[in-house]
Amino acid sequence: MSASSPEQGRTITYREAVREAIRDALTRDELAFLMGEDVASYGGCFGVSHGLFDEFGPERVRDTPLSESGYVGAGIGAALGGMHPIVEIMTVNFALLALDQIVNNAATLLHMSGGQLNVPIVIRMTTGAGRQLAAQHSHSFEGWFAHVPGLRIVTPGTLEDARGMLWTALQDPDPVLIFEHGGLYGVEGVLADDAGPVDIDVAAVRRAGDDVSLITYGGCLPRTLRAAELLAEDGISAEVLDLRSLRPLDTDAILASVARTHRAVVIDEGWRSGGLPAEVSARIMEGAFYELDAPVARVCAAEVPVPFAQHLEQAAIPRADGIARVARELVRPGG
Repeated sequence: MSASSPEQGRTITYREAVREAIRDALTRDELAFLMGEDVASYGGCFGVSHGLFDEFGPERVRDTPLSESGYVGAGIGAALGGMHPIVEIMTVNFALLALDQIVNNAATLLHMSGGQLNVPIVIRMTTGAGRQLAAQHSHSFEGWFAHVPGLRIVTPGTLEDARGMLWTALQDPDPVLIFEHGGLYGVEGVLADDAGPVDIDVAAVRRAGDDVSLITYGGCLPRTLRAAELLAEDGISAEVLDLRSLRPLDTDAILASVARTHRAVVIDEGWRSGGLPAEVSARIMEGAFYELDAPVARVCAAEVPVPFAQHLEQAAIPRADGIARVARELVRPGG
């Protein structure tokens, strides 16, 4: 990690920003601890927790057996007992092995106990494709979890959110799932020296524009920003809205963006059929139908398991040129 001027902050990677967030949480909250597969001496499958075991010891950074259902269940039990567990699941695909614990226990216990049992657990996991890890390690299922009442779903797409969302999530008395796109871990940028907790309730306009709203989150954010640059070269002004939270969705921000631009493209690395963009599109139709000058468009992953071959994988997921092409057609039909 190299240093920048004090006015700018520090040059840091997304991975290091997440690590700083965990270190800050373990330092500030004696009830917090990290648990997951290989998070201790190995430093995590993606290197996020490297060094934390030496710093905080085996009670605060705990390796678990290769059993997602088992250790997510243990995390839920610890949360019910008053602890503040940070549970790491290696990839979102493996979260399906803990689906019963997350959906039938963590998400429901407050309701089923008549408001008596909160479950203050944070579950972090890697999501997304683009790294040639094949279908069992590369899907984007955050939209599935966003379907479930009782869960909060957040998707850090910037260094500031990677650094700041965890502490805010830990203050929530109910379960929070944080989806970190694997393609972002090595992304480098400047993070302010005073970077800290951020709001996880509201969407953020990452680029202002007048002609079309590009609505996205997480790993698709950098590609969408690049698409906006391509559109600008054609004289098209695109607004980029980072959803940040998928449950609850910031509907007001979505509708406000559409009211400014009168066109919308929703970008998601998940599959099109039954996906999150369909929900966003429906909310736009319900709340801003008469603001639209064109139908809402969607750019999603191909309806196939994510391929291993690099050229096929890149063809299957949203890319900047494809996003720009769809947006261009909305603004200039047939142009």
